Order: sequence, then C-alpha cells, then structure tokens
Amino acid sequence: MRFAIPLIVLLLLIGLFYVGMQRDPHLVPSPLIGKTAPVFDLPTLDGNPPRMTQADLKGAPVLVNFFASWCAGCQDEHPYLLQLAQSSQVKLLGIDYKDAEPDLRAWLGRKGNPYGRILNDLDGRAGIDWGVYGVPETFVLDANGTVLYKQVGPMTPEVWEQDIQPLLKAAAS
Repeated sequence: MRFAIPLIVLLLLIGLFYVGMQRDPHLVPSPLIGKTAPVFDLPTLDGNPPRMTQADLKGAPVLVNFFASWCAGCQDEHPYLLQLAQSSQVKLLGIDYKDAEPDLRAWLGRKGNPYGRILNDLDGRAGIDWGVYGVPETFVLDANGTVLYKQVGPMTPEVWEQDIQPLLKAAAS
C-alpha cells in the first residue's frame, strides 16, 4: 500500500502529460471571441490621425496584428502580411508591442510596411486588454468591430485559407 499511492500519482501525471501533448499549443482560447474589440486609445506611428480608438475599427473587416521588430515570429510572418496587404483582401492594422519607435522605423524601412496604420503600444497595456500572451498575435474583426478569431503565432497562408477567409466570407453574407 505504501508504494501504491506514489505509483497512482505517477500514472495520473503521465496521463495528464499524454493528454497535454495531444493539444495544439497555438490554440489559446480567447474570451474576446464574439465580443466587441477592447477599448483602446493609442497614438499612431505616422501621426495622421494622431490617435486611434476601437471605434475606428468599424466599417470593414480588419486584421489587428500585434507585432514587434525584435520578434522572431514577426520576422517569419512579415512576408505573408506584405502579400496580404498587396492583395487588398482585408485591412491590416499593426499594433507595435513594447518596441522602440526608432527600431520599428528601421525594421519597416528594411522589410516594408504591410499595415494601413500602425499604433504604438509602448507600455503593453492595450496588449493586456486584448489578452496578448506574446507576439505575433492577430485578431480578426468583422465590420462591426466584433472579434471573430485569434491567431497565436505567425500568420501563414494555411491559417488564412483554412481559418480566417471562411470567417470573413461568412461575416460578409
């Protein structure tokens, strides 16, 4: 009996580990799905307009992409975001997360700018309100400003085609 309890605990831990290994680490549930985008008021990078709020996200579907120049995953997704921007399939709004403006400007100068607008979240408070765990993270909003989807990790053609495009088509009809 003395050895049975540790053995049972060990078997339970192995079972939990096995179940955890079957889950996709990119599937981080968001309590924002189906709700209006969080309230924010952030300065724009180009200063025109000087600030934007969640009210400015209404009127057309938009991808809200939290990113930073220091982020390896952001480096990976950037070419695909440029491709999406050129296709004009959806508006892209970038929120620069905890990144120094000179670093961001230099990075965009080298890599190109896929975003219609870029907002600065230097202290990360907007990221906290959106439930950002780390960058890159992308939120899909419909024309009413409702969050439809959250992508954790780099945006890829597969994610766009399998998850995001069908949501946008359904929201449009």
